[in-house]
Amino acid sequence: MNDRLQTLDADQEVVSRADQQFATIASGQPGGRPLRLLFVTQSYLTYTSGVESHVRQVAQRLVRWGVDVTVLASDPSGRLPPAEESEGVAVRRVRAWPSWADYYFAPGIWSAIVHGHWDLIHIQCYHTFVAPFGMLAALRTHTPYLVTFHTGGHSSGLRNALRGAQIWLLRPLLTRAERLVTLARFESDLFGARLEIPAERFVMIPNGSDLQAAAALQPRPPAGATIASVGRLERYKGHHRILAAMPEVLRRRPDARLLILGTGPYKDELQRMVLELGLAGQVQIRSIPPADRQAMAETLSMCAMVVLLSEFETHPIAVLEALSLGRPALVADTSGLAEIAEAGLARAIPLHSSPQAVASAVLEQLEHPLIPEHVHLPTWDECASQLLALYQDILEHKTPAAQAHEGNKAQLMPT
Repeated sequence: MNDRLQTLDADQEVVSRADQQFATIASGQPGGRPLRLLFVTQSYLTYTSGVESHVRQVAQRLVRWGVDVTVLASDPSGRLPPAEESEGVAVRRVRAWPSWADYYFAPGIWSAIVHGHWDLIHIQCYHTFVAPFGMLAALRTHTPYLVTFHTGGHSSGLRNALRGAQIWLLRPLLTRAERLVTLARFESDLFGARLEIPAERFVMIPNGSDLQAAAALQPRPPAGATIASVGRLERYKGHHRILAAMPEVLRRRPDARLLILGTGPYKDELQRMVLELGLAGQVQIRSIPPADRQAMAETLSMCAMVVLLSEFETHPIAVLEALSLGRPALVADTSGLAEIAEAGLARAIPLHSSPQAVASAVLEQLEHPLIPEHVHLPTWDECASQLLALYQDILEHKTPAAQAHEGNKAQLMPT
């Protein structure tokens, strides 16, 4: 434990030096004023989505380093404050429609940008109508912009089927972005091929984590045979797959238990499955507040393994956090999960494996766990510092996309 605490103290000293270094970079604008940065995202401080977590973690660090950060988000409910400040970040919201779906049609994004003044605009996530409004407004105001894809799954099969057409329709705007930021290698390969955009236009900057620092403990033997399935309670996240396998798991390991950690609209369906399978005494569904990293670290440390049988994950931080705590993982052989398995960090099975096949894989991982010795988990400080360096590079060096802006803005946008 003392060694662990000494490591944390050393890390804190590094972070302190980094704070001073990046504060200098952040104030390196004309006249020494702070960099004025606008994040454009579908929602902020309303849900526990990965995109919101990413924006919040990065924004608060950039503010600490002296960047003038504003987050522009939409509000389908019409009940959130149109303007507030949180952790030093200025938050602005515009009305979005409809209130019952996640399309986020928010034309107010356009007017908020064209009447504002920023050095750089960072579009976070392309899935909704927020992204095209943000990119069009950036072009209209001659403001350089970049895009982070945040590729993810969706419980709607139709929405998933339309993703290819959606990304192609956005191609004229994406090609004019200064950089396209991905969270995992497969995203760069996927979008490079789909959009026919050169590889050098992509930059991979993974999500960060602060779970190990919150835990401040050495990996320890698990308490029993608890299996954790972590993630938002949506059908595409695959909690139902491990749930369907539990009767077979219990037949061979009566001491096994399943802990489903998350919140979301699929909770009622999962609870119905628990009752139908007669697993009320062996399955628990609950959540941990996203900000309570200590509780999450302690909970995962007591589990024997973590599973994530999701249809689509970009950079599955929950799995990486579990691995960093010495817990073995079983994942579906898809998207960013496949990358983890290919690196030898987890075992993978086909997404549509039968409950019996899932149970066999779970039992194998319980009885002969694959636990990697060294897992490098990027921190949020590393993520934010890489983004800040990228912002500085964009502002100092005009890319081909920036030059294309000058020749195409008049043709693209009405006066």
